[in-house]
Amino acid sequence: MLSISRIRAQPRAAKASPFSGMDFSDPKRKNNFVGKILFVTVLTGLCILLLKQSPNFTSPSVFSQHEPGVMHVLVTGGAGYIGSHAALRLLKDSYRVTIVDNLSRGNLGAIKVLQELFPEPGRLQFIYADLGDAKAVNKIFSENAFDAVMHFAAVAYVGESTLEPLRYYHNITSNTLLVLEAMERHGVKTLIYSSTCATYGEPEKMPITEETPQAPINPYGKAKKMAEDMILDFSRNSKMAVMILRYFNVIGSDPEGRLGEAPRPELREHGRISGACFDAALGIIPGLKVKGTDYSTPDGTCIRDYIDVTDLVDAHVKALAKAKPRKVGIYNVGTGKGRSVKEFVEACKKATGREIKVQFLSRRPGDYAEVYSDPSKINRELNWTAQHTDLQVSLQTAWRWQQSHHNGYGPPLAASS
Repeated sequence: MLSISRIRAQPRAAKASPFSGMDFSDPKRKNNFVGKILFVTVLTGLCILLLKQSPNFTSPSVFSQHEPGVMHVLVTGGAGYIGSHAALRLLKDSYRVTIVDNLSRGNLGAIKVLQELFPEPGRLQFIYADLGDAKAVNKIFSENAFDAVMHFAAVAYVGESTLEPLRYYHNITSNTLLVLEAMERHGVKTLIYSSTCATYGEPEKMPITEETPQAPINPYGKAKKMAEDMILDFSRNSKMAVMILRYFNVIGSDPEGRLGEAPRPELREHGRISGACFDAALGIIPGLKVKGTDYSTPDGTCIRDYIDVTDLVDAHVKALAKAKPRKVGIYNVGTGKGRSVKEFVEACKKATGREIKVQFLSRRPGDYAEVYSDPSKINRELNWTAQHTDLQVSLQTAWRWQQSHHNGYGPPLAASS
């Protein structure tokens, strides 16, 4: 029994004791352990090499680094009508562009067009996100090195705003606050803010200047004015360069036919008059509904200042170039000439070559009789003047895109038998 006990105890004595200061381990076992380490090291190196060669390897993005001579612009709402045209112009002018959009009103098709036009690495990226999500907004700013923000993202229908006012205050005012906070937190010093003539309400005198008192009469205009006030209050104690562009009624599309306006079908009744005219010309709707014929205007219909989207985008780019730290610029962006709704309908008939049935209805809630701009300040300070002022020509340009995109950016509609 004693001999058996000794035999069993011998292997224990061969173990290396961490406290003895002496190594009694087997040399063969040690060499095997070293070999395993070498094998794992070589295998890890090969895996890293293969990953780097893989197209899915996530190396540091150029969008996360400032690059001398390259301005990186965040375009919020860049999948929308105006935002997509702005992104196109910025890309053509060699800016680096990040588009953030939740696609609630924008179109993924517009993003795809831009990606096809500018496929080079480091030119354009699209991030699907909601600006109402503070964590998502902060993450976007922390992972990207923005030099400036063009803030277009907003719901933007006057009639809808009277039906869903809280949605407008949240989407416009609250989301702008989150963007401002992220800009401050991450040191982004330039903001070009997309505002509206709706902040003026229904002024007593025409044309509207930048000194015209702001007295909005609908939630859309009120929400935009509140966002403006936040921006101005914040800018007083910061080094931020701010440009606020209050623009009028936007029409037209990219002259080369790459982009256009494609609102959601359920929003057609709230949309721009140009979209309604085209829908009537295409037979999508039976006719055009003109809301309000008893305004104090020469023909009883509303008078508006219609600005071509190409000119509007040009104003944004000029504002970006002229933005200066600790300075605020506020500009009206319009043609300086008002056109009545009846005039607009006649121009649309000529542009489309179609007879459009018109139904006259009562006023739309929140609308105002006459609005047109005095663009002398933007002309003087930014050297900007509207170039596309022929209403019929702007409508013809938009009509060409509509004819080839009956389903917007979606797949072509099947031909009816």
